[in-house]
Amino acid sequence: MIATSIGLHFTHPVLAEIANHFLLMLFASLLTLILALGGIAMMHRQGMDLTTAYFAFMPANFAEMIQLGIRHNANVSRIAAAHSIRLVLIVLCVPPTLFFTTQIAPGSEYVRPPTDWYWLAPMLAGGFLTALLWKRLRLPNAWMFGPMAICAAITATFDLNMALPVELSHFGQLMIGCALGSFFDREFFRASPSYLVEVALFILCMIGFTFIFAWVIGQVIDFPVLTLALGMMPGSTTEMYLTAEALHLGAGVVTAMQIMRLVVVMLCAEPIYNRWRNVAERRTE
Repeated sequence: MIATSIGLHFTHPVLAEIANHFLLMLFASLLTLILALGGIAMMHRQGMDLTTAYFAFMPANFAEMIQLGIRHNANVSRIAAAHSIRLVLIVLCVPPTLFFTTQIAPGSEYVRPPTDWYWLAPMLAGGFLTALLWKRLRLPNAWMFGPMAICAAITATFDLNMALPVELSHFGQLMIGCALGSFFDREFFRASPSYLVEVALFILCMIGFTFIFAWVIGQVIDFPVLTLALGMMPGSTTEMYLTAEALHLGAGVVTAMQIMRLVVVMLCAEPIYNRWRNVAERRTE
């Protein structure tokens, strides 16, 4: 469901924004990735095991990070907690900060695109089959990239503009919430206070550095700083899009940057981790 929802964002306006600002978006995505890697290295030096720190603080889709954490024997409850706090803090901090610090009065209301089951039903079925094929071919992140690729291709090819039904989105969120909650074991809550403080400080630092980097890039290339900041923010694509639309900050650019960040980070996450782990193991030996 998440992959299908992301794939439906690849409309012609979003693709046009990606084409017009591809290098900027790629650079911003890589900068966010480098910032996260620096924070992960810092957390690892403070005593957290590399695998848990890596998948807990990587600014990507949390469901995929949890699955990768399970695959690599990480502390899954810590990964789930870190991503939960990341999304909550960014949603609670970034939009209100922009509303209160800008002189633009929010006046837009979000109009959800319609649902067309003539297209959506085959896309959901095709996404499921594509994920199975992707997994059989041993390609990375089969249940994310497989459905996302087929839905994005169909959306772009036929110039569609639609969304999942709100009930289906709510059901997906319910399943995500249940999945996240199931990873919090008793051992986590015994040691959680100090860890949660570390996570919150890490996320707040990422928010602060994201604004700083956006300001620097905006000054260099004469681009709207707040649009860059929302596009680079390692949070939820939907919330960043809604904030940009309400403040008239270039919702298309923000959506395209968020999608670019997600794709870049998801493609790079596991290869970088494998390389990092191999180097660490050689040093230990």
